[in-house]
Amino acid sequence: MRALHIVLVAGVLSLLANGAFAACAEEYVDLRGPWGQARFSVEIVDTEETRARGLMHRESLPRSAGMLFIYDAPTEPSFWMRNTLIPLDMIFVDPTGQVTRIHRDAIPHDITPIPGGPNVLMVLEINGGLSQMLGMVTGSEMRHPRLDQAAALWPCE
Repeated sequence: MRALHIVLVAGVLSLLANGAFAACAEEYVDLRGPWGQARFSVEIVDTEETRARGLMHRESLPRSAGMLFIYDAPTEPSFWMRNTLIPLDMIFVDPTGQVTRIHRDAIPHDITPIPGGPNVLMVLEINGGLSQMLGMVTGSEMRHPRLDQAAALWPCE
């Protein structure tokens, strides 16, 4: 199963390297860094109600999918895993699209606070362990049309 997963991720990364996913779109998040590049289809949560619910009570998340939390202004968010059934990686992003923190493998049902740090505009939640498998690091860049394109490190084209 792990070998199949690695082959699948390698195929996605190959498509990305060849520019197959070049267009910037609301329903996708692109990430890049010294580790390579990846794209996730995302569900946008940008209201207090949808952010509070997040991925609670969901039994699965497709490998190439995630949830993108978008705040109205930079903030210092804190998360927990109460009522969350699947392990998650949380990728915290500043207003320029730079990844400032990665919390790996958040534990389902854990109520320990997971602080995002200051100046966070977006948080991407993906399947637990995936950021490590891809080699994602802080300092990586996110591309998304909801970032201020004039300030974005990796603007939409």
